[in-house]
Amino acid sequence: MNVEIKKVEKNSELRKFITFPEKLYKNHPLWVPALLSDELNTLKKTKNPAFEFCEADYFLAYRGKEIVGRVAAIINHKANKDWNEVTVRFGWIDFIDDYEVSEALIDTVAKWGKAKGATRIKGPLGFSDMDKEGLMVDGFDKIQSITCIYNYPYYVVHLERLGFVKDIDWTQQILGVPELSPDTLRYAELIEKRYGFHIFKAKNNKELEAKGEEIFNVLNDAWKGSSLYEFTRLSEAQIKAYVKQYLPMVNKDFICLVMNKEEKVVGFSICVPSLSYAMRKAKGRLFPFGFIHLLKALRKNDLLEAYMIGTLPEYQGKGVAILIFKHIHENAIKYGMKKMITNPQMETNRKVQSLWDSYEHEHYVRRRSYTKGI
Repeated sequence: MNVEIKKVEKNSELRKFITFPEKLYKNHPLWVPALLSDELNTLKKTKNPAFEFCEADYFLAYRGKEIVGRVAAIINHKANKDWNEVTVRFGWIDFIDDYEVSEALIDTVAKWGKAKGATRIKGPLGFSDMDKEGLMVDGFDKIQSITCIYNYPYYVVHLERLGFVKDIDWTQQILGVPELSPDTLRYAELIEKRYGFHIFKAKNNKELEAKGEEIFNVLNDAWKGSSLYEFTRLSEAQIKAYVKQYLPMVNKDFICLVMNKEEKVVGFSICVPSLSYAMRKAKGRLFPFGFIHLLKALRKNDLLEAYMIGTLPEYQGKGVAILIFKHIHENAIKYGMKKMITNPQMETNRKVQSLWDSYEHEHYVRRRSYTKGI
């Protein structure tokens, strides 16, 4: 039976698009569902501020009445301008182990992009760097973070058979949390005195939320002018949305803000106790009872995940990272954390990769963005 590709037009079809992986990965012990409300806010064109400079369509693959695959076709016009390219992105890609299905999905994105002037196709990528990106190419025996993609190994075979080649890899590490601080963290007090740095002591999450826009502006400036893959600055509307989405759920002890003498944020990190197993129990829904599993995971957990870290360019190399790691380490001990999984980092970014050298660490997962001409 032939594969039929249909564009998502209705809200009911968008829900089918979002929930298709639940069927594809049913009973898989390591796949983690996305939070349905977050997916709706990201994919709805009336909700996601990225549509100020992006355009996208979503497609479902059918065999008869059965959904057998999905994909999003995205053009980020701001990123294309910043990187001097005309690229169409594919994201939210999932399919059964059938070459006819994967080929039909990719061909649909390629034709959609080519009609709009694109000369290359890349992915998996989202609307911005804050979305899930990078196909897993190893680490299939590891549970993913709720912020990362999990996929079957056959996805890699299909994309490479379709002519895609590696564009960039990201790696993640898993670190042990030792009882004693590594030697490098013992310089923290000297760094504070020398540069006039201090850690912002928030009384509650509302005080942290008040710093939210400043945090994401630091992220923008930290990545500006870097070689960070396909990076483009977050807009003011995007920042407001991410502050609302992320900060209320985070334990204030796992957000570190390094301040200078003028009380400005010069570096930060955001970590969260792993929500992966809790999200599996919640089945990607907050209600009626899913939020209970998430709250339990936030309060009692021994696995920490690093979500974001950034330092203003003019303060890099001045020990800000040491202050951040000291804060993370002390609170990881306080809350009984045994291990921490890093956020994905480009394999070529030695400056960031070297942050883990003071800890016992091992490779966790490798992710890849693929590309080819169209």
